[in-house]
Amino acid sequence: MFENLSERLERSFKILKGHGSITEINVAETLKDVRKALLDADVNYKTAKQFTEQVKEKAIGQKVLTSIKPQQLMVKIVHDELAALMGGESVGVNLKGAPSVILMSGLQGSGKTTFSGKLANMLKTKKGKNPLLVACDVYRPAAIEQLKVVGGQIGVAVYSDESQKDPVVIAKAAVDEAKRKGNDVVIIDTAGRLAVDEQMMDEIERLKNELNPQETLFVVDSMTGQDAVNTAKTFNDRLDFDGVVLTKLDGDTRGGAALSIRSVVNKPIKFVGTGEKMDALDVFYPERMADRILGMGDIVSLVEKAKEQYDEEEAKKLQKKIAKNQFDFNDFLNQIEQIKKMGNLKDLASMIPGVGKALKNVDIDDNAFKGIEAIIKSMTPEERANPDILNASRRQRIAKGSGNDIAEVNRLLKQFADTRKMMSSLTKNKSKLKGLSGLMKGGMPRMR
Repeated sequence: MFENLSERLERSFKILKGHGSITEINVAETLKDVRKALLDADVNYKTAKQFTEQVKEKAIGQKVLTSIKPQQLMVKIVHDELAALMGGESVGVNLKGAPSVILMSGLQGSGKTTFSGKLANMLKTKKGKNPLLVACDVYRPAAIEQLKVVGGQIGVAVYSDESQKDPVVIAKAAVDEAKRKGNDVVIIDTAGRLAVDEQMMDEIERLKNELNPQETLFVVDSMTGQDAVNTAKTFNDRLDFDGVVLTKLDGDTRGGAALSIRSVVNKPIKFVGTGEKMDALDVFYPERMADRILGMGDIVSLVEKAKEQYDEEEAKKLQKKIAKNQFDFNDFLNQIEQIKKMGNLKDLASMIPGVGKALKNVDIDDNAFKGIEAIIKSMTPEERANPDILNASRRQRIAKGSGNDIAEVNRLLKQFADTRKMMSSLTKNKSKLKGLSGLMKGGMPRMR
């Protein structure tokens, strides 16, 4: 996402390259190009116009220090205005109430059911909550079953009543159930339609009035661009919802919805969905998104994702093994699993400053670790724990068992041996081990 916009904005800033100062003429030329880039990204026309006018107002008359170039100053101003356009700061969900009631709204296909599961999973694993999912979509075939499957995946209870066709009755009964069973959050998955209609709006409005939820969220598919913004306005006019959830942000979308929706409905974007897995949900941070749009990466989010998979006790044990040169393939496999849990590989790589642009036309397959895993899993427990015993005949057997060439097996073993020596040497020299990035050197998935 945002790759084309990032590229266009970078070209726009080059107009100022070589200029000694910011003037009304060169700013106008730059911002004309910026406005075109925003419109091409499907940003609302009024939003794009207002945005460039605000940037121009901030830029004209700015004193450029000798150590800062006009181009750099313009990037800073655009960055700050982009962050402000998307809300300025992150806004969390309101979890007051006993239980807290969170009502979902949106069109069919926007991802409400999947997001309901992701939110329940996030609140359970990161906030220590005991959520209850409620199936109130009484129209779509298999909608109730889908929510039950989602709940089963994350270990969260699902309330449903297939004999009842009134979603308000179902929702009220679910809240009573939550009070009896000690669920502190109730997440209500509602029905959607293929387009906004009066029956749907009456139903969701009735649900909100009867339940008086602590939080009403509008879930929208970010790939629908300006249609997403228009639909958000219609829902907000009737519901006065509390926040927006953008799903499918990892898809091939131009980003217009993310940049326009906040200014049109004046409601914060609270969460973004970045994949199909139940943990592929992020809190929305406007400043971090502005960083990524301008090709600055997002190191803070990358570090946070790494910390989620970090176990201090395990890290200490691993450090001792490395110091004694006992790091083995079981440890290696464990590190691969931790990296995979962090999310989409290309998305992770794009969080590193400068890497996103370099990877624009590069395909990083999320299954790229499979070859390495197949080789390791074709080893016996003894071989994984003692790589030094892997002689020629054992390597031949591993190659056949994993479906790889013997050359691939030899390559992995050599890289593993070299890395183990390097890590052991670092420890003996009393260097601080701050991570295992060196482990992946040469053994990282190949980019196509």
